[in-house]
Amino acid sequence: MDRLLPEINREETKKAVEAVLEKYRIFKLHVPEEQLPRLTQSFSFLPPSQTNQNHSQTEDIAIKKVDHERYSKDFLRKVQRAVNRLGHLERAILVKRYMEDEEVFDYNVYSDLHLSERKYYRVKGKAFVRLAVALKIEVYEEHEVCC
Repeated sequence: MDRLLPEINREETKKAVEAVLEKYRIFKLHVPEEQLPRLTQSFSFLPPSQTNQNHSQTEDIAIKKVDHERYSKDFLRKVQRAVNRLGHLERAILVKRYMEDEEVFDYNVYSDLHLSERKYYRVKGKAFVRLAVALKIEVYEEHEVCC
């Protein structure tokens, strides 16, 4: 029987969601070291330009930092909106497990939420798939087409 929608590869989708949630946690704390200005002086043989074509290192770093901050804020907002679209229990699991500053283990979360281990993993799996679909990062099973 043909399906209208392709089947989601749950394992690969889970990896994609975990990567996004890890990126979320990092973006909350992260300032790239390579974007910090160097303290050593550099010389250039280029004459000063009034066309704004040549930037100093400090200007380039400032531009990269602003772009990175904008990207980070947009990314954080996108993930937060997607998580907020989930059901209460799904949202609670993802927030407690992946989005708070301190890392906690699954058993801490299902104990705090007074869930059985089995129900916790079932709801968490559903939350991953729903979040992946909301973020458009779901991974589908590949079926080979035969001649």
